[in-house]
Amino acid sequence: MSANKILIVDDEEIIVKLLSMSLRSDGYETVTAHSGEQGLEVFKSELPDIVVTDIKMPGMDGLELLKKIKEIDSEKEVIIVTGHGDIDSTITALQYGASDFINKPVRDEALAIALERAKAKIAIREKLEEYTENLEIKIAEATEEIRRKSNFQRLLIKSSNDAIVAFDHDWKVVVYNPEAANMFGEAVKDVRNKMTIDDLYTPKIAKIFKNQAKEEKQQNTLPWRENIINTKDGRQIPVRYTSNVLYKKGEFVGTVSFFQDLTEIKRLEKELVQSERLAAVGQTVSGLAHYVKNILIGLKGGSYVVDVGIKKNNTDKLKTGWESIKKNIKRVGDLTQDLLTYSKQREPEFEVCMPNDIAADVIQLVEDFAGANGVLISKEFDTHIGEIVADPQTIHRSLLNLMNNAIDACMDDEDVSKKHEVKIKTYKDENNYFCFEVKDNGCGMDEDIQKQLFNPMFSSKGGKGTGLGLLVTGKLIEEHKGVIETETSQGIGSTFRIKLPLEKANAVDKV
Repeated sequence: MSANKILIVDDEEIIVKLLSMSLRSDGYETVTAHSGEQGLEVFKSELPDIVVTDIKMPGMDGLELLKKIKEIDSEKEVIIVTGHGDIDSTITALQYGASDFINKPVRDEALAIALERAKAKIAIREKLEEYTENLEIKIAEATEEIRRKSNFQRLLIKSSNDAIVAFDHDWKVVVYNPEAANMFGEAVKDVRNKMTIDDLYTPKIAKIFKNQAKEEKQQNTLPWRENIINTKDGRQIPVRYTSNVLYKKGEFVGTVSFFQDLTEIKRLEKELVQSERLAAVGQTVSGLAHYVKNILIGLKGGSYVVDVGIKKNNTDKLKTGWESIKKNIKRVGDLTQDLLTYSKQREPEFEVCMPNDIAADVIQLVEDFAGANGVLISKEFDTHIGEIVADPQTIHRSLLNLMNNAIDACMDDEDVSKKHEVKIKTYKDENNYFCFEVKDNGCGMDEDIQKQLFNPMFSSKGGKGTGLGLLVTGKLIEEHKGVIETETSQGIGSTFRIKLPLEKANAVDKV
């Protein structure tokens, strides 16, 4: 908009004519009035952009006209024409909102400058109004976009299949979606903005999240972990969880946790493992036939010797035959037990136990046999472990298998110059796993044998083994949430390392 219409108000008609002619020659549109009262009426009807008025007029003077105009439209620009020495009236006019003033007699140059200043004010005001209007529109659009995103995020959180729980800097729950309510068994209205992390979580998992917030002064993500959640209604839910810690300028502002219910996945995993295990058992029947045949030959041979001893009343023959029968009966029992153990899903039976005592018992079972075959049994136990929560049957069975294999590896070693030794070691590693290590300096294994160690019916012992020993050991350790590591070198020896999650007897076992 350009400010082109000017109202001229003066009680001297000649001055009004001269000013009007001058301004029109400069391209302005002018309207005129010869008194304050007339000027006010013309202003209301014509709505000029700028008013130029004399300050001294009979009746309504310029000051009164200025006040009336400002009451109608406070943003109109009014230029006051005043005489020399009338400084007080000029100051008053400026206080009333006059944009400028010029002295009589009015010079074209002074009037032009005053008009340009008034027009500049009008232009700035119009730009400011336009900017303000645009800003309001942009703010409204941004607010709507924020609202839309907020609603979308709220809907996303609410409909998520993951349980989502967020805490503020005081560890108070600020986000708690319906899936979290289903998982933890606490109603949303009882949790959000009421409970803290210590109210909702058990001490163990609360400590994990709090420690994470202290580790780094930047946004960081906790790796996905698995654990068990105890619900209010007594359920135990296997979950996979992670957490993001949020910082702003190095200051902790909150954290958000995500939990995934693994109940169905774990069920399907068990069914798959069970199916694979049963399939493996079915595939091994033909492989077992040869081993069973060897056992039957041994039983027949032993029974034949017993028969000879009975006929000839030979006690030595009877003893020899009976020992052969007992040995093969044990082989049948071991085979049957291995098959049952491998084919049947078994949950670990956790209890407080002393792992060092279990390892010592295994040593006691094998050391006489090992010593009779020139193999030394040694040990190195971590005495600081003490009692732990574990399945002693799993530990005992697995260690016994590994110790027997290690002794066999020493007995099968062709290097007779060695002083063969099997060492069993217990310790806690840097990842808080309790470790059993069985190390021998026997014949070792080549790469091909090592790759097949845990395959069904594979045995490096020829007809002396079923191939189920390590397979069963691997299954037992897997059920215990542990792992088996192998290191071997042909002609030098092998190391088998069992790693089990360490839970002290006085620790919280569940989340």
